[in-house]
Parts: sequence; structure tokens; C-alpha cells
Amino acid sequence: MNTRGLLDQLLKSGQDLLQQKSGNSSSGGLGGLLGGMAGGAAGGGKGGGDLSTLLKGAGGGALAAGALGLLLGNKSARKVGSKVITYGGLAALGVIAYKAYGNWQAQQQGATGQRQIEPQTVDRLPAPQAEVHSQAILKALVAAAKADGHVDARERQLIEEQIGALANDPELLRWLDAELNKPLDPAEVARAASTPEMAAEMYIASVLMVDEEHFMERAYLEELARQLKLEPALKAELEAQVRQELG
Repeated sequence: MNTRGLLDQLLKSGQDLLQQKSGNSSSGGLGGLLGGMAGGAAGGGKGGGDLSTLLKGAGGGALAAGALGLLLGNKSARKVGSKVITYGGLAALGVIAYKAYGNWQAQQQGATGQRQIEPQTVDRLPAPQAEVHSQAILKALVAAAKADGHVDARERQLIEEQIGALANDPELLRWLDAELNKPLDPAEVARAASTPEMAAEMYIASVLMVDEEHFMERAYLEELARQLKLEPALKAELEAQVRQELG
């Protein structure tokens, strides 16, 4: 599977739309646009927010934005308008993890005297290892999208259609279908993290997806952090870096 390429398209999906389509949203920017797209799909595909109509004949950026908008839902789509996700893609997510993990290591070094090791985040890895990280991150994104139960059967179908048009990868589509349809289980999600850096990246992706003011989503995030075995200081640093980058 080429999860890395798909994930990068999803995370970068707003760039073209932000430049070309920002006038389509009353709230302005990509966040409002994606919110309208997600809302149109959830509302049965009627009106100006109809996802199928908007994406008909559209390029890859619009397809990716539509899939990501459905995953995000109205409540969280505003976050995608940030410079991190819009312009940085997968590399930017790795940079956030690198900064946070490095800061945490420096704190630990000051307290214990242990030697600091350079974090091996997704932006600093060769392709085969980056692919493993990417699949874990996408798994975390899909799971976080389900944390409030907003991804219904019709939305799952639309997500699969849009990603299928992007990826043209039957194996990836089978994997995605399984992820969308399985019960939400933070422990199962966390098992995809085979390194501390991967756990940090998965948590950052989840923080970007959820609405922390929503009780169910915050509870999911807390349990995911516990299952990922994130030290409290590292968890706090990861959240602080996301807040800083989102401005």
C-alpha cells in the first residue's frame, strides 16, 4: 500500500482549494469550505454543499479535501485551515512531533542526565519506515474521526469513493474499509505504534482531529494517550506544540 502518498495528499489537500475556492464559504478559508462539504454530504447531498456535485470533475486536491472534510465533520474542519496542515502535509506533522519529542527529551535530560537521542520522526525516515509510520498515522486519523460517532454508513461510502479515486489501490481501499467499519478501540489503535516517535505522531494526528470540548472525544483522546503509554510530560508537550502551530 502507498499509505504515505495518500496521507500526504489528505494533509495537503487544502492548498489548492484555499487559493481557488475560498470564496465558496460564508465563513471563509478552508475550514468553512470543508465544513460545508461535510455538512452537505451528511445532509443528504442537497444544496450548494453537495459533496458529489462539488467534487465532480475536480482534481486530486478537491477529492482529498472532500475525503478529509468528511472525516473531520463540521465541528473540527476549522483546524484544517491552519498553516500546518494546509501547507506542510505529512512532513509538517513530523516536524511538530520532532519538536515536541525533542523538547521533552531535553527536559528529561536535565532531570536525569540521560543522553538525548535525535527523534526519528516520519519526516526524517527513509521511505519504507515512513510508510509504516504513515499507516499508523492514518489509522489514528480514521479512529479519531469516529470518536463522536459522526461517520455514518453513507459518509463511509463517500470517503471510500473519494479516496478510491485518489489512490487507485485495492489493498489500501480494503484496509480503509476495515478501519472505517471496526468498533472504536483505543487499545487496538495504539498497538500500531511500534516506536515512541510513532506514538507521538499518532497522538498529534488525533489531537488535530478531535474536538477537545466534546466529552466523548476528549475521553477517547485521554484513553488513547494512556494506551500509547505517553508520559504525562510528553503528552503535554505534544498538545502544546499543536496549539502553538495552530496559533
